[in-house]
Amino acid sequence: MTDITVPAGLWNEGDEAAISAWLYADGDAVSEGSVIAEIMVEKSSFELTAPASGILHIDIAAETPVTAGEIVGRIG
Repeated sequence: MTDITVPAGLWNEGDEAAISAWLYADGDAVSEGSVIAEIMVEKSSFELTAPASGILHIDIAAETPVTAGEIVGRIG
């Protein structure tokens, strides 16, 4: 399994961030490099891409606060 982590350095420490939407459902097949989720910080959004190809396993629901480096899912 490959961890899906929230990238560091996208926003200022202390700003609140959350996954605004998963673009694939739990159990869907994804390809490496595909945009799989959007992270919302203040009024900006960032794309989260799949680090590998395989089956998506979501650990953190949309609208849940996240921090840089946090594991939000896995691809197996």
